[in-house]
Amino acid sequence: MKNTKSLCLGLLFTIACLNNVNAQFGGLKDKLLKVGTAQGAKALGVDKFLKQPAAITTNFEDVNREGEKMPDFITSLKIKAQPLYLLPKNPEGGFVLCEGLYEMTNKSYCLKAGTFAPSKGDGYMFAPVLGPKEEIVVSILKSAEKHTDVEQHDIQALLWTIIARTKFADFNGQVKLTAVKLLTPKQLTQLEGGALGVLPFDVMEKAKDQLPAGVRAVFEAENNIRQLVASGNYTYADMEKYAIIAGMAPPRSDVPSGIWTKHPDGYYVRYFPSGYSITKVQVYVPKELMANGTKLIYDAAGDIACPANTGSQRLAQTNEPLEANYSAKLTTICSPK
Repeated sequence: MKNTKSLCLGLLFTIACLNNVNAQFGGLKDKLLKVGTAQGAKALGVDKFLKQPAAITTNFEDVNREGEKMPDFITSLKIKAQPLYLLPKNPEGGFVLCEGLYEMTNKSYCLKAGTFAPSKGDGYMFAPVLGPKEEIVVSILKSAEKHTDVEQHDIQALLWTIIARTKFADFNGQVKLTAVKLLTPKQLTQLEGGALGVLPFDVMEKAKDQLPAGVRAVFEAENNIRQLVASGNYTYADMEKYAIIAGMAPPRSDVPSGIWTKHPDGYYVRYFPSGYSITKVQVYVPKELMANGTKLIYDAAGDIACPANTGSQRLAQTNEPLEANYSAKLTTICSPK
């Protein structure tokens, strides 16, 4: 009887201690999550999150505007655009260019969540894919060319997941299946570097307080996407709701729609987006550029149609034409080196 009483008292004491410990550490957790000072944010690691670079950093400052031309640049030449996709294929990807004007309506992808979809007056110029995940993004676009069975929506969802800096360990559902299909095991492990976990609500609120208004929506959209992917319970529409802001950003008058960028390789390129998933690209190759027999390649997998308006979406370009007519013929005699 005495032993039983001692055992009961011991159990009660242990439970009381556990409750006390839980109350102390549970209270500490609540205090940390709700702390309103910069020191508290530092303790939570929010400052570390905010200092990490975006997965893709390309912005309009990366556009080289030297040699740009206004939309009426080649009007006086009176040349008709030919299908870009009929040009000879380059073994390493892309198309071998010839003299003349070429165009292609191709698949494109949004590379910036929490921004406005392209509007009719937006001016877009060429910029390269830049940032910690540039190799991963370009690999996905090139791999997608070989995996025509993978839906464009699934590729876009994967790109949003990567742009949101989601840890591969948190990938669930269709996004994970798409990643495994398009990336190598080594590339999948690289998705852990520079990635973020899902931030709790109170931490998000504190983080947003430290952000400029212009990037707050992007930061919040990325966290929402990480949360969706980690849950495994989402649809493409759910992800798109966070990635695409309703409405439109006001266009910049100094960068009109149809402006030409002089590519580093010497030819000219311009973009006409239709939403974020379709872009018509035009490429103009001057005759004198081909005079020395240089082999020029248009490989869109490393290109971004970059908006002058920072509130609009960067659009990754591809070598995948939409509604291609392969029965058509080039009118220019094209004999690339």
